[in-house]
Amino acid sequence: MEVHLLVYDLSRGLAKDMSMSVLGFQLDAVYHTSIELCGREFVYDGGILEINPGSSHLGRPMERLRLGMTMLPMDIIRDYLTSVRSIYTAEAYDLFNHNCNNFTDSFSNFLVGQGIPEHIRSMPQAVLDSPMGRMMLPQLTRGMNARRNGLLGLGEAAASAAQPKRLNEVHNAIRIEDYHQLLAKSSQAASVVFFTSPTCPPCKALYPFYDQLAERYGHHIAFIKVDISLAHEIAAKYNITATPTFITFFRGEQFKRWTGADRNALESNAHLMTQMGAQLHSHDKLKLPNFPTNSQPVLYPKTPPLSKLHIKMGKFSLKPDIQALTSFLEMRDKQRPADYRMPGLLTLGQCTRTALDELAPDLVFTAIDLFRAALTDPRISAYYAEERDFQTIDAIVKYVNKKGKSCPYSMRLVTLHTVCNMFSTPLFPNVVFGDAAIRKEFTTLISSSFLDDNHTNTRVAASSLLYNLALENRKRRKEQNGARFSEEEEVELAASLVEAITQEDESAEALRGMLLSLGHLIFGTDLNGELADLLRALDAKDTILSKKKAFPNEKLVKEVGEELLGKGLNRP
Repeated sequence: MEVHLLVYDLSRGLAKDMSMSVLGFQLDAVYHTSIELCGREFVYDGGILEINPGSSHLGRPMERLRLGMTMLPMDIIRDYLTSVRSIYTAEAYDLFNHNCNNFTDSFSNFLVGQGIPEHIRSMPQAVLDSPMGRMMLPQLTRGMNARRNGLLGLGEAAASAAQPKRLNEVHNAIRIEDYHQLLAKSSQAASVVFFTSPTCPPCKALYPFYDQLAERYGHHIAFIKVDISLAHEIAAKYNITATPTFITFFRGEQFKRWTGADRNALESNAHLMTQMGAQLHSHDKLKLPNFPTNSQPVLYPKTPPLSKLHIKMGKFSLKPDIQALTSFLEMRDKQRPADYRMPGLLTLGQCTRTALDELAPDLVFTAIDLFRAALTDPRISAYYAEERDFQTIDAIVKYVNKKGKSCPYSMRLVTLHTVCNMFSTPLFPNVVFGDAAIRKEFTTLISSSFLDDNHTNTRVAASSLLYNLALENRKRRKEQNGARFSEEEEVELAASLVEAITQEDESAEALRGMLLSLGHLIFGTDLNGELADLLRALDAKDTILSKKKAFPNEKLVKEVGEELLGKGLNRP
């Protein structure tokens, strides 16, 4: 799939004619750029927009530059854009430091592994570096801040698109394709559909109440709103002749239908759908304050001491990709990371893999640690999650696994942190759980790291990585959505965890990470399955509770031992 950069001149020729006399240097254009892909134009203007190419008031671009080819499917590309919308918002827009060109540069890097041409990307800084640019900065900034909807006037639409729908929000459906997609997502549970119209006062009166119900019950069932004045095809499908009309669905089948603004009927049916659709597991009834559903993955964002790493790295530190990455990390600590240009991700991956071959085993961690620090940026981790053959992360993990016990401590630790930081992008879990070979390598890395009796930090990092995987696995088990650990993998990981917990007598931090990992791994499991049988056979409950003596202040010992492994393993 071809990727093109659309280049516009906001000055419409004035910059080329007058820049020398006004700014003191030649500026060919005031560049505004967007990405053209698969017959669509993607632009940052008050938010990330997707429009028909050339449909804005800017008209046709002055240039259409080929950036390269991408093999990524459009669903992955749109998932990436969703994951970075919180970075490119109307509030974050800055005329000089965080603009459309910053967006196209990072988007291009994700798609083809390199950014946009330097003369376009550096244009704002060149203006700021001129005396007249510095003089005009306050006026230009005030003018831009007054335009909250962006340069193209489409920011209002973007503002609504910039915030992805939370699970417990009302979903509006106009196109029948979107409606079917929403129903499909809730096909394993339940949904409530509210048919409304702009000329229906009782409907409008119900809107706040419907939103409240979605906030309360939306974690278990979907709340959908359909405006029949716009969604004619959906209204015709169900022969809607009056509003408000409500239809409930259970597991994809129509369950009940009624008409009228009856709040009691609406709430009672929502409650009924919740009870029918939630399919609560016995673990949901346990007292587990340390296992909330909104837990976040563990990341390691700290920037390492760059000068010290360069000294240890020697000549390898002079490579252009290492220099670019170092500059990025230095600037990231001084300002917003999105304001500074990312290194070329294609060549950075190549350079990182080269380090595995060129640097001595006790020094290779220096290059990987720089790479690790960059991965907390979701734009960078997303690229390496979808990189061809997953080659950079795969090469790093295999390097450690191949060396086994002879792998230097520093390299093993940095590798564990590196994989943890890949969870900064929501694209990564799909890659891991969609490939058994990747999971096998990760399992080997974690299990072998638990055996490091000499370094507490290694065991802590291993438990953090397993925690991230177990947390995602728990979500997928709950939602019955997407690939996850096989039963054999869960059994192997649980056995490794129980053994590691048995041996852990020194570090409260390591024990806590292991207990959290075990808790998320078993939460919601089939009580008649192999994992539950293994934990009973291992007498895991008594193993965990025996840790009270060595770690009397660790509340998770009781929470996991008595609740999850005690009450939680009782057969239904």
